[in-house]
Amino acid sequence: MSILFAIGVAYGLSKDKDGSAALTGFVGFLVVTTLCSPTAYSMIMGIAIEQVPAAFSKINNQFVGILVGVLAAELYNRYSGVELPKAFSFFSGRRLVPILTSFLMILLSFVLMYVWPFIYNALVLFGENIKDLGSLGAGIYAFFNRLLISVGLHHALNSVFWFDVVGINDIPNFLAGAKSLATGLAEKGLC
Repeated sequence: MSILFAIGVAYGLSKDKDGSAALTGFVGFLVVTTLCSPTAYSMIMGIAIEQVPAAFSKINNQFVGILVGVLAAELYNRYSGVELPKAFSFFSGRRLVPILTSFLMILLSFVLMYVWPFIYNALVLFGENIKDLGSLGAGIYAFFNRLLISVGLHHALNSVFWFDVVGINDIPNFLAGAKSLATGLAEKGLC
């Protein structure tokens, strides 16, 4: 889903709806998720892989896909018409944008290496607080879910609750036969 957001947002926000805008979003997403993977993070920071924050094992998510898509579309809109000197003319226009996006995403990856754990922990805290509110939390979730449907961002919210972003893992627990979150956690020995 996150790759679809990176590609779809980049394509949807591009000025001429060209396929190279979608390619730009895809390239940018691959750069960010590769550089912010737990293995790359441990090598870059010079720490053991066991010391890598848990946030980097969840870097492949809708929030990052949307962020990359918006940045890729902005670069595409701004630089897709650039003409380089004759010696570099092959890289002019639409071919220049994925290259520029790669460099921007390298910078974004280094920013995310410091910022992403805080964002991830805020998402975890948000999900746990909503879950602990019981029926009021379900109402708040439903309100924001319906509010975000019109722009497609409800998938980013749903990923917090439906999948294993914060440990709630609602859909896989249901498919495994758990009757409730508490039952699913108890069966796994976590509660």
